[in-house]
Amino acid sequence: MTSGKKSDIAIFRKAITEDIRPWGKFRSFPYDQAASIKIITVNPGEILSLQYHRKRSEFWVIIDEGLEVTAGDRVWQPQANEEIFIPQKTAHRVRCIGQKPSRIMEIWIGESEESDIVRLDDDYGRK
Repeated sequence: MTSGKKSDIAIFRKAITEDIRPWGKFRSFPYDQAASIKIITVNPGEILSLQYHRKRSEFWVIIDEGLEVTAGDRVWQPQANEEIFIPQKTAHRVRCIGQKPSRIMEIWIGESEESDIVRLDDDYGRK
């Protein structure tokens, strides 16, 4: 997966599987199609840059409540375990509006690296 197009997101989504077990369930994600898998922790009152990526899309799983997510024109407070697809070239950011640090799991869809960030706004003066 290199283009980050919506069809890449559909392929990624289709490869997510879920297994039911006596104790509950688990979801498996197609890590072989991922360029990076991270857990991002955002401290209370802090915000990531408003940014987009030229070469990758992203798939997020919200781990903790207390976040506000912006993706394109939509701004909302996701629930824990909510899954979010961020298509390539879509402006996005996350901020912690809770009283304790909050986390997301981020999977990059497509070939990419950290330098594939185009910052549109950044509270820390980064470009």
